[in-house]
Amino acid sequence: MGSHTRNALTVKSITASKAVKLRDGGGLWLVTKGGGRYWIFSYTFAGMRREMGLGPLHTVGLADAREKAEEARAMVRRGLDPIAARKDEQADTPKLTTFGAYADAFIDAAVKAGRWRGAKTEARWRNLLENHAKPIRNKALADIGVKDVLSLLRPLWGVKHETAEKLREAIERVLDAAKVEGHRSGENPATWKGNLEHVLHKPDQLANRGHHAAMPFADVPTFMKELAAIGGVGARALEFTILTATRSGETRGATWDEIDLKAKAWTIPARRMKGGKLHRVPLSDQASNLLKKMKEQSINDLVFPGIRDKKPLSDMSLAKALTSAGGGVYTVHGFRSSFRDYATEVAHAPREIAEAALAHAVGDAVERSYARSDALERRRALMQAWADYLSSPSAIDSPTKPSVS
Repeated sequence: MGSHTRNALTVKSITASKAVKLRDGGGLWLVTKGGGRYWIFSYTFAGMRREMGLGPLHTVGLADAREKAEEARAMVRRGLDPIAARKDEQADTPKLTTFGAYADAFIDAAVKAGRWRGAKTEARWRNLLENHAKPIRNKALADIGVKDVLSLLRPLWGVKHETAEKLREAIERVLDAAKVEGHRSGENPATWKGNLEHVLHKPDQLANRGHHAAMPFADVPTFMKELAAIGGVGARALEFTILTATRSGETRGATWDEIDLKAKAWTIPARRMKGGKLHRVPLSDQASNLLKKMKEQSINDLVFPGIRDKKPLSDMSLAKALTSAGGGVYTVHGFRSSFRDYATEVAHAPREIAEAALAHAVGDAVERSYARSDALERRRALMQAWADYLSSPSAIDSPTKPSVS
């Protein structure tokens, strides 16, 4: 490809490519940063190399990006600096350069482009950036520094830790986009690595598992005995979540039409999965028996109905059962890590089988082939071994089970 080639990209090639940087020619590039893809126009002015953001791919299409790049090239030819010219323009519309106005526009654009799977994601982003980031909403994007970000995060850090983490990520994404669009320059003050990690230390309990403190797998059989003694739908939902190594939301939203007790399988539709792909869960004898008991007291379509009519259980109901059974220092989500450690250290399950059981996105060709074939029966052996281990009275004294090949 010659250095002067223009219009090298097509809409199809952009969609198909996973490259971090794609060249269209004439200084126009499509780069990947964070979770988004952005257009950049690279040019030389007064002997200096400069980069100007033209906007994110989800709002600026290929044709629009080329048009903007051509306008910028024309300015350079006339002896004008496009970045300086844009700053002059923005001086007339200062509202667009405040954090609040830009954050709202960022969310609106994401919703319009259908980037988020549900209304819950949009609501969470709006709550974070309207309420939790309120003190910096009227501040100019270009003026936001580490002190501003810390003033928002410190009151939440270690107290409402997950909210703090999500707030930091949201601010980082917004400021990244603002830099690409030319509203600010320099380092992102909300970046964790090499920046905030030096002043905000993760609580010890959470440090090893990200946000989710996990119970050591050797302690889970004893915990399951304690949990079995506790009444209520929340306790049964937690039992089922641990037996199936699924996420809390997948259990709480489970409906009877997803369950096939005869085939001993639970099919979770793509719309309810974090990864957006259908996931089949093989049901152990213990998980099947628990479901049969729930079926006997069924009052609606939900496997684990909430107190309110036709509403699922709240996340708190599982956390409450966890605390009641003596596991209060751990998290519900952490049991997925407990299972993963068991799968490696006790069951000696192949990595691709253990990862498929957790519905994790997998990497190499072997793992991807397992993801395509589903490997349900091989996963069934692993899930049965896990359930047997959890119900074995001697699991702690002798945590050995046959290998799952």
